[in-house]
Amino acid sequence: MRKLTQVLNVPFDAVTMKEAIARVKILLNTEGQHFICTPNPEIVMEAQKNQELMSILREADMVVPDGIGVVWASKYSSIRLKERVAGYDLTQNLFSELAGTDHTFYFFGGAPGVAAEAARRMTRKYPGLKIVGIHNGYFDGKEEKKIIHDIKKLSPSILLVGLGAPKQEKWIYENMRLFGARVSIGVGGSFDVMAGNVKRAPKLFQKLGLEWFYRLITQPTRWRRMMRLPIFAFTVLKMRKRR
Repeated sequence: MRKLTQVLNVPFDAVTMKEAIARVKILLNTEGQHFICTPNPEIVMEAQKNQELMSILREADMVVPDGIGVVWASKYSSIRLKERVAGYDLTQNLFSELAGTDHTFYFFGGAPGVAAEAARRMTRKYPGLKIVGIHNGYFDGKEEKKIIHDIKKLSPSILLVGLGAPKQEKWIYENMRLFGARVSIGVGGSFDVMAGNVKRAPKLFQKLGLEWFYRLITQPTRWRRMMRLPIFAFTVLKMRKRR
């Protein structure tokens, strides 16, 4: 049974990284198609005004906190989140766990060439990792049909979709029964990190919950997006006072 908490009405699974990986393994052996969402505070705020996104998050098979801000906000809920389960780290752990098994991956998203480079690096990093297909995130209606057909034909165990939120969540939800992958995960800009185009924050920043600050000082053009973080904190505190 899932143990859920709520952050601004978005449900989150109160799991550790180890428990999240175990949950994915269960889903891989469960009939049907399943999808996993990895919201950070920006996506939580987007869901406040985007009812379609909110509905999708509420229907996901697992929702894990990608940002430390979400973990902080859960302390005002009846059930606290155990730790941050970043989407990038979740996929890296799945690569490590599933390399050398029969489970396969498909990389979909990113600029032209990025998914291919990400796949090349990941197969080198995790010997035995099976990546059966790749496609960039640029497509029209005609190309989209080809992508769905390709995914269905290759039948990956796990489809990683890096189209950015909320586009990736909506795309998975609308198409997962057509392409048939057992588990689909929205991974945002993870392919850029895997390909070496974007560096993750140093371990110290991650440990202190300051990865957002590292992104801001290394990618100052993100400042408009970062403005959602104080708005998120203010909204959480305001909701708390109303209770």
